[in-house]
Amino acid sequence: MLQAMIGKNSPLARLRKRQGVVSRESTRAAEGQRWSLSSEEEHLLNEILSEPMDYIDSKAFYQPNAEKSIYDDAPDIEKPDVAWYRPLMDDLTPQSAETTRSTGTVLLTAAQERVLFLKYNYARHRISEMQKDIGPARPTEEQARELLQWYRIAQEYREQIAETNLALVLAMAKRTRMSEVDFADLVSEGNMALLRSVDKFDCDRGFKFSTYACRAILKAFSRQGMKLSKYRQRFPTDFDPAMEKSNHLENLRKTHEQETAEEVKNIVLSNQADLTSVERTVIHHRFGIDSADESDPLTLEQVGQIIGVTKERVRQIQNKALEKIRNALLARHGDLDEEAQPDSDPSLN
Repeated sequence: MLQAMIGKNSPLARLRKRQGVVSRESTRAAEGQRWSLSSEEEHLLNEILSEPMDYIDSKAFYQPNAEKSIYDDAPDIEKPDVAWYRPLMDDLTPQSAETTRSTGTVLLTAAQERVLFLKYNYARHRISEMQKDIGPARPTEEQARELLQWYRIAQEYREQIAETNLALVLAMAKRTRMSEVDFADLVSEGNMALLRSVDKFDCDRGFKFSTYACRAILKAFSRQGMKLSKYRQRFPTDFDPAMEKSNHLENLRKTHEQETAEEVKNIVLSNQADLTSVERTVIHHRFGIDSADESDPLTLEQVGQIIGVTKERVRQIQNKALEKIRNALLARHGDLDEEAQPDSDPSLN
């Protein structure tokens, strides 16, 4: 009776022909043995039977020759070309969403959408009816094969509907412009909302699928934004680029200044620059350098009162002393550089 209900060009018949599926009786006659399901098919069958199949009911499912009118008599719907979408997933940016304006995008009318949704929900309807017939008992191999075939048919049309509307998710994500949410996460949430919309959409109400899906996608975006906002309230610490900035160069500069200052102080205290007593007195008072303790620096006028000269003369003495210290420092570093160089080869002389 089941074979009589299935049309020759129905998707179930085409799938059986493509996969070489025949009835259990013909298999026994041809091979003298029963078929056995593969491990993948067994696992998929257990998943199908674990929960009741949900579907959107329609009066068209209970009409005479419902399967023939839904599959055989309905026009074929062009499948979309989603080649543009896969490379896009490697670089999900709002600008890359412009590639959705591709010639492969298929725009469906309300009548075409109804055809796809009837095919999708009728396959789920058949699975639900078979689940009720089988009950808690283990299905026969013929029942298992038929369950798997209807499930594959349902998944095929589910994917076709979702792929036809992928551009809708990208367009809504670009329009939303949620700066606090990563664009890839936004598209991922939109895709999940799109699949849920495919499962829940009732085509008999007369609305376009995009009208229903847009609201679901926007709600998913809103939930994602609220989830991120709550997360940031709970964990307020965020990435701070200033905390990641290295102060290595600043530390090196400070260390170099300290070492240079100590070296200059050592030159002055040990008089390696051959300073006169007046020059040493001026340097000590002007820069607070003293062998016992470091006093506060004095002004040119204060130093002039101590040694009995004008402040202009103090400036001249100071500049002359600093020049001597500078030459001593350069000479000292020149000696150090020569010591650091390797000895020359005598054979080259």
